[in-house]
Amino acid sequence: MSDPEFQMLETKDLTIRFGGHVAVNAVSCAFAPGTLTAIVGPNGAGKTTYFNLISGQLKASAGTVSLDGKSLSGMSPSARTHAGLGRAFQLTNLFPNLTVLENVRLAVQATRAGAHRHGLNLWSIWSDHKALTARADELLAQINLKAREHATVASLPHGDQRKLEVALLMALEPRVFMFDEPTAGMNAAEAPVILDLIRQLKKDKTKTILLVEHKMDVVRELADRIIVLHNGTLVADGEPAEVIASPVVQEAYLGIAPKEAA
Repeated sequence: MSDPEFQMLETKDLTIRFGGHVAVNAVSCAFAPGTLTAIVGPNGAGKTTYFNLISGQLKASAGTVSLDGKSLSGMSPSARTHAGLGRAFQLTNLFPNLTVLENVRLAVQATRAGAHRHGLNLWSIWSDHKALTARADELLAQINLKAREHATVASLPHGDQRKLEVALLMALEPRVFMFDEPTAGMNAAEAPVILDLIRQLKKDKTKTILLVEHKMDVVRELADRIIVLHNGTLVADGEPAEVIASPVVQEAYLGIAPKEAA
């Protein structure tokens, strides 16, 4: 039961083709609990496409995705969420006309309902309303949005919407957190809140975290491991300092040609 092979998210030969273009090319990689892996590469390298294959937004042309040794291939995105994958998107995926509190409470309610094999009836949902609200309030306090709980999501600035999306992801209590450029569009004052939340999530060694990120200062600080995609192919995998210093990354990702020996 404690075999680490059955506690991992794993892709084997994961591939997708769009016509004659191979966007992700036979990527095999395993991600262990207690590790934050940054997925980097130049624009068009296949990072977000790889995320979409893992979370089920795209159907693979070949290869498999598994969690705890069980295949997720063929499952819908929602089924993969119930299996333990949690995905935050570059673009927010919220209910704009509901309040901040209502958005989080719905996510908490969905998680509690999923925990009941036979679902929740109306009476049990009503009786649990206070507990749902308490959990939602707790999450809003963590992302510093408690003061805006009665505001509609549409009225929030972009940075606050990104923070709210992370709260919804946390409400789902996944075993695998997938962040696709979590600070995109945020200003210098907004980004630290999201990064602090990810630091807190890292402390739970039962969780696996995947992070697509362009900002190398963020990658250096947060990542335990870096994998590099280039033209859809996995070209580097290892500890951050080693990978960042490698010639293939300097050239493919940073655009720095290898220096000739003096």
